[in-house]
Order: sequence, then C-alpha cells, then structure tokens
Amino acid sequence: MRNGSGHPGYRRAGRLAVTALAGLILLAGCSSSNAPRAFDLIAPSTFPARAGAVRGQLIVVEPKAIASLDTERIAVRAPGGAYSYLSDGAWADRLPKLLQARLIQAFENANRLRSVGRPGDRLASDWQLIADVRSFEVVAGGATEVVVELSVKLVNDRSGRILAGRVFSGRAPAAGIDAGNVSAAFNTAVQGVLGEIVIWATGQV
Repeated sequence: MRNGSGHPGYRRAGRLAVTALAGLILLAGCSSSNAPRAFDLIAPSTFPARAGAVRGQLIVVEPKAIASLDTERIAVRAPGGAYSYLSDGAWADRLPKLLQARLIQAFENANRLRSVGRPGDRLASDWQLIADVRSFEVVAGGATEVVVELSVKLVNDRSGRILAGRVFSGRAPAAGIDAGNVSAAFNTAVQGVLGEIVIWATGQV
C-alpha cells in the first residue's frame, strides 16, 4: 500500500512545517537574547573582631514583603507612591529569597555564631531572625537614590519570646535609573544594612 509522502501536496506541507519550525527557533533565540540581565546582591564580608567564643545556632526565615516587592523585578517608586519596574535588568531571584541567602552569608562571614541556616536545615536552633521588607526600591524624582529598610526581630526559638526588634535602613545615590547603576547603589546600601543587622543580632545573644 502506497502512502502519500511522494505527492506534491505532502512535499509542500513538509517544507512549510520545516520553515515554521525554523522561524520558531529563531524567535526563541531572539527572545532569550532580549531577556533582562540578572543582578545579584553582595553580602558584607568584613566585620570587626568580637571577643568571646563562637556560640549558638541561628535560623534566618525568608523575609516577608508586599506583592510589589516580592518579585525578581527591580522596583521604582514615583513621588506619588506608584510602582514601576526596570526593563533592562532583574534580581537573580525573588527579592525575599535573595535577601535571605545574603543574610545567611553575612552571618557566616562574621563567624560569630556556631551555625546559621534556613528553616528545614535540621539545626537545633537557639534563635530565629524574622524580617519584613519595608522598602527596597529606587526613588525617582529629583536626585535618584535607592532605599533599603528592613524591620527585624530576634526570637528565642525555644520559648517563642521576642528578644529584641529594630528597624534598619540605608540609602545610596544612583548615577542613573538603569539596572547597572541601580544595582551598584543597592549593593552599597545593602552591605551597610546587613552588616548592622549581623552586629546587632549577635550582640543580643
């Protein structure tokens, strides 16, 4: 029994299918090349020496944030309070998850605790660090700057009692509203804020 593969209509259909597939591959390549660049945050690495033994284990809970900031997109806030987002870059992960990773790294770099981890890491933790992201945006209008503000609580993981709480904030000027300049400004502000959090938290325990 003959199939119809030799019929001119089938040959034309085959050529059209190959052409369409090639077009889809080309479009996929173009869209991936136009994807926004991913930017990371850098944890502080240098801390003043502290007397006393390294002690205790800390769990860093993923910070909470409003929906406008709980995203990979880099937020810009207009003077009226409306949010928009940069189109030429994004964070390397959701902002709360990225901040959690860099907080853990900052505590590890300070080497003031015996161990630091996330919930589920099977640490017999002594304390939990709980944070809310109050601000993490570019402020447009006038001089462009970035604002970072975290509300942090240190909780006894065994009793559930809040040991201490504090709001940490930092600002840094940005040379322009583009992802490269903005991410550099955020790293300046973030390193100051995370460094203060580590020194404060380890001083409480």
